[in-house]
Amino acid sequence: MRLPYFLTSALIFVVSAGVCLLAAGFAVTKIEETSETAVRNALSMQGHEWAEVQADGLRVVLTGTAPDEATRFNALTAAGTQVDTSRVIDEMDIAPTADLTPPKFSAEILRNDSGISVIGLVPASVDRNALMARLQKLDPQARVSDLLETADYKKPKGWDDAISYAILALSKLPRAKVSASPDLVKITAIADSQQEKERLEQELTRAAPPSLRIGLAISAPRPVITPFTLRYLISEEGGQFDACSAQDEKARDTIVAAAQDAGLSGPYTCTIGLGVPSPRWAQAAELSIRALSEIGQGSVTMSDADITLIAEPNTNPATFDKVVGELENALPEVFALHAVLPEPENNEQAGPVEFTATRSPEGLVQLRGRLGDDLQRDMIDSYARAAFGSDQVHSAARVVDQMPQDWPVRVLAGLESLSWLNNGVLTVTPDKVELTGVSHDDDAKAQIAGLLSDKLGDAQDFDLSITYQPPPEPEDALPDPEQCESRIAEVQETRKITFEPGSATVSSESRDSLNQIAEILRECGPIRIEIQGHTDSQGREEMNQQLSQSRAQSILNELRARRVPTKSYSAAGYGETQPIADNDTEDGREKNRRIEFRLIRPEPVTNQETGLEALETQTSATEPAPTEEEESETDAGDQ
Repeated sequence: MRLPYFLTSALIFVVSAGVCLLAAGFAVTKIEETSETAVRNALSMQGHEWAEVQADGLRVVLTGTAPDEATRFNALTAAGTQVDTSRVIDEMDIAPTADLTPPKFSAEILRNDSGISVIGLVPASVDRNALMARLQKLDPQARVSDLLETADYKKPKGWDDAISYAILALSKLPRAKVSASPDLVKITAIADSQQEKERLEQELTRAAPPSLRIGLAISAPRPVITPFTLRYLISEEGGQFDACSAQDEKARDTIVAAAQDAGLSGPYTCTIGLGVPSPRWAQAAELSIRALSEIGQGSVTMSDADITLIAEPNTNPATFDKVVGELENALPEVFALHAVLPEPENNEQAGPVEFTATRSPEGLVQLRGRLGDDLQRDMIDSYARAAFGSDQVHSAARVVDQMPQDWPVRVLAGLESLSWLNNGVLTVTPDKVELTGVSHDDDAKAQIAGLLSDKLGDAQDFDLSITYQPPPEPEDALPDPEQCESRIAEVQETRKITFEPGSATVSSESRDSLNQIAEILRECGPIRIEIQGHTDSQGREEMNQQLSQSRAQSILNELRARRVPTKSYSAAGYGETQPIADNDTEDGREKNRRIEFRLIRPEPVTNQETGLEALETQTSATEPAPTEEEESETDAGDQ
């Protein structure tokens, strides 16, 4: 039976559609398999076994976890070499990034007349409000500027100690810059004087924690010298300075060289300071000293731009006139020369025209000699009692007519000079003021020379014979840290600290040595000491290091047991790394097995802007300098 036409057509259409579907499905499967295989092979060739490939029709889906972004991109590129890149679907993940290296935390604190500012990078866990409050306590009236940045990393070891020490240093330094990092604090500041500089350095060194390295750059400003004074004398014993001033090192060297050519003998001090009357001061001083040397014996005194040259009475007048004439023509224009050739003394005068004052080591002052009238005597007596104390002065001066007109000025200038001495004798005559004695101030001679040059005026002679003696140490003064270190070394030279073999137990023979060392350290107070342990080279290096650390710690514990304050001490083991003798002999190995006590000294700080210049460049506390790079630092404990 023949089917109707339309049924036949429909049946043929259905059969054709089925065949097409089967062919399409087969083709898609083939394409998927081909694409998946090709991409997988390409990834394997590039070492991306971690990547998974799945074909979905014409789409090629990449999954898996790449170790980093560069590897993920490389996998995409490899897949794109086998199929069209538009067919590649990226569903890959990237492994979490490993912890980054923590940043270098540091803070720079600047304190000056404009206020306090702090800039740098600090851990996010730092309580910034508390830090600003601590800085505000340094000066409640000052403005504190917070310019800090933070990073979310763990606070490094030693950070709190560094910040606390930095704030402590700023409490002692009203104008300073402090750079603090976890293991190093740099301090740049200015002191009012050299003595203040030394005191601050000692205090800051003692106050530093033992584990913290410090660098100190404290400078003292040059003094202002007024009047600017130089006095050089030549006698039978040779030449000497009573006072010497120069504006810089080059001028000082020029002056000293001229004095040495003129027979300088004995110690001298030439102060570098401000207040020079002319840039050609050194040239004038050199010419004057050489002129005095050519004349022979006498003195030359420079007070600002006035120069007084006084020759000995027996000087040849022709030589004197020749040298003085040449000097007057050679001196720079600003300087004025007063040359004096004294006349022989008049022996017919009835009794000496002089005034004397003596000051004993106990402070008692006696006044004797001649004064012009009662008013002068009352004036001199009142001045002496004001200068030395009412109960310390005994006056036995008498009134004589026809005294020199400038006599009161000479006596008062002499008494003021005597007040600089701890004990001494003043003698005033019409031709000269002589002062002899002892002072605890090493600058007293120069100060007195400047005073007399200013008070007595031009063409006046004076003679100074002043001896410097260091002031006695206060009974409660702590010994110098270097002396403490030396005393401990002397104890160990006679009685070495030893241990039981292979252990950190102190031998019984070393108890007396430790007792002596403990006594020294108690006297020395809070100095910064590192107790170092050292071994020979026998055994493994790691074991030697551990043994040396244990022995150093054992000594620290022994000192604590003897009631020695050890807050500023630290213990460090160096193993076999620092031998002092040959490890190939038994004697050498015995010397290398040792305990040493070393001062932890401040590190030198290299700073192009130091002291006053560095601080004056800061016009405002809100404009601090950038944080310094801390490179190539040397551990102060190794010094």
